[in-house]
Amino acid sequence: MLSARDKYHRRLKRSRARLAKVSGDRLRLSVFRSNMNIYAQIIDDGKRHTVVSASSLDKELRSELKNGSTKSAATKVGELIAKRAKKAGISKIVFDRGPYVYHGRVRSLAEAARENGLEF
Repeated sequence: MLSARDKYHRRLKRSRARLAKVSGDRLRLSVFRSNMNIYAQIIDDGKRHTVVSASSLDKELRSELKNGSTKSAATKVGELIAKRAKKAGISKIVFDRGPYVYHGRVRSLAEAARENGLEF
């Protein structure tokens, strides 16, 4: 029987394998959510480095967020990552939800990023 961690990694690999087929040479917007915060980063898989990142722990958001684990916090992080991506000259990406269902905080982050200029 697989442990919860093994199931997590299996879902993650399955999601990344699908992304690799459709992404081409686009950068990847990866989302990680913990019980307390949410993190997003735009990754260049060719060079293997993070181009832009944002999280609910950033100084810009920390003062206005009461809790980093809400849908409103995810929306703010989505807006911030889109703003930083525009500043870096990034407009088209591939959304990597990781092992998470496209629902709740993950969906809020994605929709906020789309509304603020990222295309995926």
